[in-house]
This record gives sequence, C-alpha cells and structure tokens, in this order.
Amino acid sequence: MSAVELSYTVSGSGPAVYFVHGIGSRKVTWDAIIPTLSKSFTCVACDLRGHGNSPVPPTPYTLDDLVEDIEALRKRLGHDTVHIIGHSLGGMIGPAYARAYPPHTRSVSLLSTAAGRTAEDSAKLKAVGDAMETKGVMPVINTLVERWYTDAFIQARPDLIEMRKKQVETTPENVFLSVFWIYAKTEMAPWLDQVTCPCLVLTGELDGGCNPRLNRFIDDKLPDSKLVILDAIKHSILIEAPERVLPHIETFLNDVEKAH
Repeated sequence: MSAVELSYTVSGSGPAVYFVHGIGSRKVTWDAIIPTLSKSFTCVACDLRGHGNSPVPPTPYTLDDLVEDIEALRKRLGHDTVHIIGHSLGGMIGPAYARAYPPHTRSVSLLSTAAGRTAEDSAKLKAVGDAMETKGVMPVINTLVERWYTDAFIQARPDLIEMRKKQVETTPENVFLSVFWIYAKTEMAPWLDQVTCPCLVLTGELDGGCNPRLNRFIDDKLPDSKLVILDAIKHSILIEAPERVLPHIETFLNDVEKAH
C-alpha cells in the first residue's frame, strides 16, 4: 500500500521532532508538551492514517504502512533528520522507522509501549481484541479507559475522559481494530538491537499492558537507551501527567543535540 499524506501541524523552530500518537488517538495528544518543546525544536504532530483529519485508506494496515507514512511526511516537509517521539503504538512506529531509515533518525522516544511480551501478556491482549471484534469497540470502551487512566484521574477529569472516548468513537471501527491488532501482534524483540540511535524508554509504573517489566526488556535490548519509570501512573501519561513526562523528554532531546 502506498503512503498517504498525513494531516499535521508544525510549530517552533530548530531540530525536527515528529510526534506519533497511539491507537484511536489524535495529534492533540501532544498539546500539553509541544508549547515548551517548540521553543527549541520544530515540532511536527500528525494524525495516523485513518485517524483525525488524515485520509482513511482501506484496511488492514501494517506497521510498515505506518512507517512509510512518516517517511513520506519527512520528505514532504524537507527535514533531513528527525527525532521521533511515539506513544503506545507510536512507540513501535518510532523504532521501526529508525530501523528502516537510520540516516534520517536522530533519536527515538518510546513512551508507554511494549516488547518481550509473554504468552500470558499476548493472550490478555488477544482477549481484548476478540471482545472488540465481537461486541464492537464502544461497548468495551470503559475497559480500555480503566487500562489507560488511574481511578483518581477518571473521577477528577471527566471532561478529558469524554474527549478520549469521543476520539475512539469517531475513529472508524475497522481502523481502530486494524491498528489495535498491529499493536497487539508486533513483537520488537527480534530487531530492537538494530535501532542504534539514542533512545528514551519511558512508561508508567501501573501501566498493565506496557508495564515496567516490558520496558526494562526494551531498555536491555536497545544499544543506546535511557529508562524512566513514572510511579503511580497508568498508560495515558500525556493526558494524565504531561508535566511529569515533559522534563524527561526535554532533557533527553537536549542531551542528544549536545552530543551531535
């Protein structure tokens, strides 16, 4: 399948940073951290194919399709090298891009993602996917919300929970399921050692599907990486605790730039 022209926003100036969201999400995921980062970097946030304002080509999609869309965007914007920051599924797209296009990758930040899953881990994901295939995505949405956010945040910020539900609801169901299965079936373990650029590996202590055990595995496999575990937080770190994520990303990006 050929690459699509992703919907994107650009802000700031300096080295290019591409922000890649997760399943059923949108480029607004990054709105809380881009204003600070755009003081030093050119920040490019995009909607994945099938999401938000991007085109909706026929499913199924593959991880390679999503990588090629990012490469097409890089070419269109004329950035020679890019930092990629990906969350969840985006945390798989980023290193896959770096593996495919090492000359164009300055660094990768893998946020709330997974590798080294056990058979039990994979079975749990398959059960969620099968439930969505059978019942539909929205009937399972509360199960997803409980995986993404802490109970305290769900109670404190019903507005943001509703915004996230609306994102899922307005993502075509075949698209949501297609990218969910990419996330569920991708195993980065066999090739993470080929991602040689500097990497930041960051997740929440209480993230069930992208837990510290899996992120320690990622950190061990990557040749040049730094691991951060944020305590008392689940999966949706950029919505629930962007002020805790931002300093780690900012420090990492600045350190990579100084090393260049």
